[in-house]
Amino acid sequence: MSYFDGFVIPVPTANRQEFIAHAGQADGVFKDQGATRIVEAWGDDVPKGKVTDFQGAVQAKENETVVFSWIEWPDKASRDAVMARSEEWMKDPRMDAEKNPMPFDGKRMIFGGFDTLVDEGEGGGDYADGYLVPVPEEKKEEYRVLAARMAPVFRDLGATRVLEAWGDDLPDGKVTDFKRAVKAEGGENVVFSFVEWPDKTTRDAGWAKMMEDHKDGPGDDMPFDGKRMFWGGFRPIVDL
Repeated sequence: MSYFDGFVIPVPTANRQEFIAHAGQADGVFKDQGATRIVEAWGDDVPKGKVTDFQGAVQAKENETVVFSWIEWPDKASRDAVMARSEEWMKDPRMDAEKNPMPFDGKRMIFGGFDTLVDEGEGGGDYADGYLVPVPEEKKEEYRVLAARMAPVFRDLGATRVLEAWGDDLPDGKVTDFKRAVKAEGGENVVFSFVEWPDKTTRDAGWAKMMEDHKDGPGDDMPFDGKRMFWGGFRPIVDL
């Protein structure tokens, strides 16, 4: 089952091309190490929330855009084996901080490893919705059941892939991290999720239909605090 490293990155909007160039090199190293797919998606429709949001997750400044990104591996064992030999591949010139400097503040980037809960569709397309969700550990199976029920709904609306992944390796950061992003409480984990679409038009039409079909709201049976969940629309700028 696929394993994912998820990232949320604050990038100065003016550095968009520099970020693409940087990611194109660094991501190539992970591809060479066995990653099956790497996507870097640039914030396009990323609303600010009252409690949590993508901007707050990485303390984004007004002149910064949020990037939602993931590295997909065949399984956790493959990913862990690559990380165990990081001293080897970090010597690659493409990872050299002087030759390929990060065009963003790495101290505010958040990252972590996630196990697949639900994965439907082959993926691909010119648009993606990204989500972060705080879910109580004890409600993991309830969440999986809900996600499995909703995935075909998104697929019927035109989505090319629906992925829901459960936090597995979420390090505590000094400035930012995934748990702080959703204001996780004791006993809560973080779900990293994305829905890929062929294009923004299909996505917007799909969401309009979804909202019409559920105009009375999601109900009270959600196995998580919806007020601390957040989402946004992103345009892939690197897809290896």
